[in-house]
Amino acid sequence: MRVIVAAAGTAGHINPGIAIANKIKEKEKDSKIIFVGTTRGLENDLVPRAGYELKTIDAYGLSKKISIDNFKKLYKTYKGLGEANKIIKEFKPDIVIGTGGYICGAVVTAAKKNKIPVVLHESNAFPGKAVKMLAKKTDVILISFEDAKNRIKNAKKIVYTGTPVKIQKRNYEINEKTKIIKDLGLNETKPIILIFGGSQGAQKINEAIIGIITQKLNKKYQIIWATGPKQYDIIKEDLENKNININNIENVKIVPYIYNMEEVMNVSDVIVARSGAMTITEISNLAKPSILIPLPNVSQDHQLYNAKVLENVGAAKIILNDNLNENNLNDSIESIILDKTKMGEMGKNAFKISSSDVEEKIYKEIKELVK
Repeated sequence: MRVIVAAAGTAGHINPGIAIANKIKEKEKDSKIIFVGTTRGLENDLVPRAGYELKTIDAYGLSKKISIDNFKKLYKTYKGLGEANKIIKEFKPDIVIGTGGYICGAVVTAAKKNKIPVVLHESNAFPGKAVKMLAKKTDVILISFEDAKNRIKNAKKIVYTGTPVKIQKRNYEINEKTKIIKDLGLNETKPIILIFGGSQGAQKINEAIIGIITQKLNKKYQIIWATGPKQYDIIKEDLENKNININNIENVKIVPYIYNMEEVMNVSDVIVARSGAMTITEISNLAKPSILIPLPNVSQDHQLYNAKVLENVGAAKIILNDNLNENNLNDSIESIILDKTKMGEMGKNAFKISSSDVEEKIYKEIKELVK
């Protein structure tokens, strides 16, 4: 099978594309797969690291405002359509797979011009502009949440598959779990709250945690907190100014980044995080209660809609970014961990929206188009 994957910008677009490519390679080892992206996004790191060739074109998200900058982007994007067309003519793919984002516009349009079948994967509960705009041109749209179905109009075919993620539920033996917890510098006697804001951190979440630490509100629970690499030194200095040693805080472990995230998520009791599509999928797969702080000012508030998928089944508490502070975050944490029945029910409810055999379902839809 010859495949082009269009994926650009954020890890939320690129990692599902890589997972789909890996599944095709697993099933058909002689497959030829290339990615199409831009020169600006994380694809320039993640795609070559995954072992795939990346070709780049000009493509930009366009705003509704009339401006010189927007006209420049429009011209470059139109130029990118020609570049995408050239790549498709030269590579001659059997199928084009898009995982969302503005890169899909040029690549999907070029694919349909050349009569190549197209699959789009939408990770968010509220579909992005690209997926909605390209619905008519797409042979199959794969969705991660059932909620997305009614928000896509004029689609030929929509299939619920879920989002492929690396992190899965693990049932550790007691001694394995104890070792993971001790390696974190924590102990097994108090509930563990995992807090992260994505690979770059989240300023508002960080401020709330500093408030919890300085006021010593976390006497009933432990915190493992990934600040994000860019925030770590800033937070370390902030704590030092408050006469707090970042490496010696009772019930708290602070790190720039968590590399063994699957282990840490599995041994944690509650997760506090943003609500990107992959995070929601991971939380549901692991059957964890969560407190979600959707990232504001993102396209069509899609993180809020993602968070509501868990809130609506009684699996999560949402705190809006502007409302977040140390007191309501601490109150929300305690309301979960001090009620073991509630904590267990939230976890069970989260698991209700988890999906299994995601890559198999996606591969099945691809194979039906490539015959």
